[in-house]
Amino acid sequence: MDRSADTEPPHVLRKPGRKLKKSFFARSVHEVAPDLIGATFLVDGVGGIIVEMEAYDQTDPAAHSFRGPTPRNMVMFGPPGFTCVYLSYGLKNFVCQAAGSAAGVLIRAIEPTHSLATMRRRRGVADAAALCSGPGNLCEALGITKTLSELPPDKPPFALHARSGEAEVVTGVRVGLTKAVHLPWRYGLKGSSFLSKRF
Repeated sequence: MDRSADTEPPHVLRKPGRKLKKSFFARSVHEVAPDLIGATFLVDGVGGIIVEMEAYDQTDPAAHSFRGPTPRNMVMFGPPGFTCVYLSYGLKNFVCQAAGSAAGVLIRAIEPTHSLATMRRRRGVADAAALCSGPGNLCEALGITKTLSELPPDKPPFALHARSGEAEVVTGVRVGLTKAVHLPWRYGLKGSSFLSKRF
């Protein structure tokens, strides 16, 4: 298994920390999202270091939960700590909750560190920086489809580990939205060359 990226990250986040449980997500999205920067996320051993996240809550008109529960977003109104995949090779969220509000954090970009050969085959792209840049590309590279929705991130095929060192997190507006575009609810690893868009 190819476990090396084309360029070594200049930080100590490369070594995964403790395994995260569902209880990690029982907080505000604005606590969870920055805490996931530098975490290691794998699907069947494929993945890497999370470098970019976005936060959404039920009061946010850009959130999938804004108009209330539907068959597609019902998982967001349940307990925290489950995945929500909206489209095949599309949007991959972790459900979060604080004070009963349906909310979630979206993974926007990963620095690939595990099984790059598999990701390159799935994506048809050689450049490591382009493999997992953007939610759709990330889901395709990691093999995430709707069949993985409503599963806990602490059980196979997922593995989610806290970052092992300190991360300098930057914030900015979210990407590709037409609603609530002014909210600075995007979080990223400062200086990363694997972001979907610069801050």
